[in-house]
Amino acid sequence: MSASKQDSQSEQDTQSDHFHVYARGRQLFLVRHSHAWRPSTDVMADEDRLVVLVEAAGMKQGEFHVTFANQRLTISGSRPAREPAHGAYHQLEIRCGDFQTEVILPWPVDEETISAEYEDGFLRVELSRAKPQQIRVVDVHKIDAD
Repeated sequence: MSASKQDSQSEQDTQSDHFHVYARGRQLFLVRHSHAWRPSTDVMADEDRLVVLVEAAGMKQGEFHVTFANQRLTISGSRPAREPAHGAYHQLEIRCGDFQTEVILPWPVDEETISAEYEDGFLRVELSRAKPQQIRVVDVHKIDAD
């Protein structure tokens, strides 16, 4: 399936309901999404860390939830609507409400060093690569049984 067909299919999958509304002599087609939207997300790597950058303008520091479990980083939250409801809409592209993005990590990370900061509309999460486990050699002592 081509990328555009996949995008179209995933948009159809998230549409739970659609209906026509007549307001002031005009017909409007409305679509209600039942699932969380997915913000634009970049994942970059170098030798010792991963950087995940999530575009989520209009948020505040405490409005994100960043969790890590089973090699999966999940970032979620809810962006409030910035404008009150209007009688008619001509174009709506800025998504509001619940959002979530997930990243499956390609290697183990050091969970103690995960950091996240939000600045200028971008949430940046840094994950350091876990150090390889070292093999520990244990000396065996013979006990004389005399």
